[in-house]
Amino acid sequence: MSSQPNSSTSIVSTAGLAPLLTVLIWSGNAVVTKASAGLISPGSISLYRWLLAFVVLLPFVGRAAWRNRAQLREHWLKLAILGALGMVIYQSLAYEAAKTTSAVNMGVMLALMPLLSTFFASLLIGEKLSIASIAGGAISLIGLIYLTSQGDPIRLVNGGLHVGDGLMIIAVLANSLYGVMLRRWAMPLPMWQQLFWQIGFSTVLLIPVFLMGDISPITTANLPLILYAAIPTSLIAPFCWMIGIHKLGAGRASLLINLLPIIVAALAWALLGEQLHSYHAIGGALALIGVGLGLRKAPAKNDAADEASWEAEEA
Repeated sequence: MSSQPNSSTSIVSTAGLAPLLTVLIWSGNAVVTKASAGLISPGSISLYRWLLAFVVLLPFVGRAAWRNRAQLREHWLKLAILGALGMVIYQSLAYEAAKTTSAVNMGVMLALMPLLSTFFASLLIGEKLSIASIAGGAISLIGLIYLTSQGDPIRLVNGGLHVGDGLMIIAVLANSLYGVMLRRWAMPLPMWQQLFWQIGFSTVLLIPVFLMGDISPITTANLPLILYAAIPTSLIAPFCWMIGIHKLGAGRASLLINLLPIIVAALAWALLGEQLHSYHAIGGALALIGVGLGLRKAPAKNDAADEASWEAEEA
């Protein structure tokens, strides 16, 4: 009997490695997104990334997905909208935001996605919004204002929101909405087939963006960034996240997202030479406290954190 707690703890600890790996990959992608600024245009890296991910999935999922083409004909519009929200709008805006905001700011905003998903779930699918969620959202908003204003909120009144931070907020909102709509539009297709078709539609939608923007060739400098965005971020991360959700449950797994801005800050400092300031610590801490409060008190039946399991596909 005495060995059971240790066994249970061991299982939880092992299961936690999978979602932790996902958070590490997401953190790396925030740094990759920032590093891509100046090396490759947003439209180009977005198209190359999802086209490569589609090609990699094709031999593994393509045949089964084609056999289910009757389901595709029925649900193609929903799959296209999901691809537009999570893969076109979210990632394209994130790459554009990286030109004028820091990786640290991006990491804090990414950590808000589970909480934003909770608010969207309440608005669109009628999930109960607790007082703790409202309080957590308010605290996170205060932290975000402090962070994006660089410790001087009056700056937002006088000079408006920084362009890069504004674009990143819109991107995070789009990705949070993606997760909730994915749950609302439950489709009788296996997850990997849904991902396959969403990537396919997003690739088609990105072609005009690619052609209308600055077209960047693939070079030895930007190829590693494309490969990281296409393989670990788009394919490995969602697989590990699903394992974590299955073993730990959505609520506990989503709490690991709180580590994301801390890891991003460390990577940005070590790899990109970004300077860390007191407003990063204060604003980031307030945002994380709000996220933790909003998620910790969520009802057991609330699966809003499930949306986070799909956000890995676009991060």
